[in-house]
Amino acid sequence: MTTTLRIILIIGSLISFILCITKIKQSKLKVENSVIWMIGSIILILMSIFSNVIEWISEKLGFMAPVNFVYLIIIGFLLIQLFIENIRITTLNEKIKDLNHYIALKEKERE
Repeated sequence: MTTTLRIILIIGSLISFILCITKIKQSKLKVENSVIWMIGSIILILMSIFSNVIEWISEKLGFMAPVNFVYLIIIGFLLIQLFIENIRITTLNEKIKDLNHYIALKEKERE
């Protein structure tokens, strides 16, 4: 893994980690929503610090370059985040549907 990529990973990870902490302190982000981003930031920092391990793993898995393995990890992280958000959206949609039914029943009782 090149030094430039390692520096970019460290800087990007630190920025996202600091941004999560700042938003939590401002009460704009819940802790449970930011945990996955903090874990992802820590993983990227560890990957950039221990690049020899990443090179060894990518070689054993048959990747052409270690950066491809890093991209795979990032894509996997984003897919997990997308799945979690889809679960939350589905839950909220069900709650909205239930609330609509409740409001409709209350309006019918008033008539």
